[in-house]
Amino acid sequence: MNMNYVVAATKPWDRRIFEERISQYPGEWFFVDDPESLTVSWVESLGPRYIFFLSWSWRVPEELVNAYECVCFHMTDVPYGRGGSPLQNLIIRGHRRTKITALRMLGNFDAGPVYLKEDLSLEGLAEEIYIRASIMAAAMILTIIQEEIKPFPQTGETTVFRRRNPKQSEIPACDNPLQLFDFIRMLDAEGYPKAFLVYKGFCYEFSRPAVYDGRIVADVKITLAQEDKTP
Repeated sequence: MNMNYVVAATKPWDRRIFEERISQYPGEWFFVDDPESLTVSWVESLGPRYIFFLSWSWRVPEELVNAYECVCFHMTDVPYGRGGSPLQNLIIRGHRRTKITALRMLGNFDAGPVYLKEDLSLEGLAEEIYIRASIMAAAMILTIIQEEIKPFPQTGETTVFRRRNPKQSEIPACDNPLQLFDFIRMLDAEGYPKAFLVYKGFCYEFSRPAVYDGRIVADVKITLAQEDKTP
């Protein structure tokens, strides 16, 4: 049996978890963080049993999806929440818990059959949640390769999330401090556009929020606002 495996991911915490955990699993493990490096020829040279995608924002070449067992990890209980920006779309809808789902990749995003689902808390800052999800995905990877799990079709009503864009990080009107806290924390991760406000020529970006006695305390980065773009 082929014991080569590929992990594709772009976030620093994914690489750290790969190096500390996944690379220690049985077999030969290869990590890729650049879509230009994930070529058909490179993958063919390895002939991997699985290709695992921990965080990946690019469309995977159809030749790879059709020829190899490509497994992605999605932060919703699919078919609810297919699509982009799952963490932010869940929190903004008031969810406190979700599932991390391992599913086989097909031509349609997040529509493939499911290998495993595990409970995932949505408490904490976005980066904390992403790290927690990656650790859980690493454990699921081990289960998949050890047990050769066969995926099962998704069932239930489909709900599709739309990918958020940076302008949607501008803080909207909020009904209460906790709603504002959730908005700031759901965007607080490396590589993501922070919650921001533009006021009198300056842009205020918020991170590391905490709630004390009904008040929000957060770090604020202040820069000159740019008329032609927002963070």
